[in-house]
Amino acid sequence: MFDKNIILTGFMGSGKTAVGRSLAEKLNVEFVDMDDLIEKEQKMNISEIFSRFGEKHFRELEKEMAGRVSQGKNQVVATGGGVVLSSENMANLRKDGIIIWLAVSPETVLRRTHSDESRPLLQVSSPEKKIRELLEFREPFYAKADFKIETSGRLVDEVVEQILGFLNVGDFSLNR
Repeated sequence: MFDKNIILTGFMGSGKTAVGRSLAEKLNVEFVDMDDLIEKEQKMNISEIFSRFGEKHFRELEKEMAGRVSQGKNQVVATGGGVVLSSENMANLRKDGIIIWLAVSPETVLRRTHSDESRPLLQVSSPEKKIRELLEFREPFYAKADFKIETSGRLVDEVVEQILGFLNVGDFSLNR
């Protein structure tokens, strides 16, 4: 067994949850979804947190969760799409973690999220424009990852296999 966490970052709709669940199963480790944990603790969904308390409050909850999650070992962690905006979050998650960016095209995000009303940042008149703006703004933050994988047009299993290949032969070995 290894003692690193595998941290999946990326924009909404990039596949963090689906890839994370599959990867954790293949590695026989725990899967942790930070947004799910926040929702359980707050007893409301992310959209409700945003509408009742605002994005700033949600980001504080996210920062606290990143600090706690980063203390675990041997887990695959799916972060929220905006977790990368805080250098404190990323420093915490990087301490014992390998950061993997699941990159995605704006068209794929729109296709994967178009009917999902639980995405508070997309509840605007032009979701496609908002997606493009957010992706452009966040790209430099995502780019600080240890490894980037394009998920547009790819099956979950293909992405998982590419991550496994990176973990076994890349700069970071699971045995290190």
